[in-house]
Amino acid sequence: MLIIGIAGGTGCGKTTVVNQILNELPEGEVGIISQDSYYKDTSHLGYDERVKINFDHPRSIDFELLETHLKDLRQGQAINQPVYSFVKHNRTGDTVNTLPRKVMIVEGILILTNPELREMFDIKIFVHADSDERLIRRLKRDISERGRDIDEVLSRYQNTLKPMHQQFIEPMKEYADIIIPNNKYNTVAVDIVKTIINEKLN
Repeated sequence: MLIIGIAGGTGCGKTTVVNQILNELPEGEVGIISQDSYYKDTSHLGYDERVKINFDHPRSIDFELLETHLKDLRQGQAINQPVYSFVKHNRTGDTVNTLPRKVMIVEGILILTNPELREMFDIKIFVHADSDERLIRRLKRDISERGRDIDEVLSRYQNTLKPMHQQFIEPMKEYADIIIPNNKYNTVAVDIVKTIINEKLN
């Protein structure tokens, strides 16, 4: 099994890169795990307390469960990936049955901050995008998909997202094997990744 980690700041376009890679590969041979599914369970807290959690800090992620699940997949066992609700700031209690595939892509803003997890990745990719671009994408997404208002998003960006990005995410570039600039010229980088994957698959 080939495990690929794809990281980068919020709104950098990780999903776009994942889809570009998926489009070129045989269906059914690639599985995806999202770091967002592994936010820690916060059922013991009331909604008002959950809202105050810093979700951009590595300690908000249940890395232990994510590592266990990757190890299980590597050994050929299916896993039950948690389902997370951004509206409720908590896991829903549902799970998604995820089967082992020849290639597993793990994507998320904080996945390269964890040394044990980094060790498990065969290829580490960092998607880079301009900070203004990322803020605009985050604004659009949080307002349309996650029920936030503009003041809440901007306040979170200034007080949490930006400082956390500078402290934890940007420095992770040094661990990346490939840095992909997320613009229309990134086809070469994506092609390189696809070539490596195809070689491993064959």
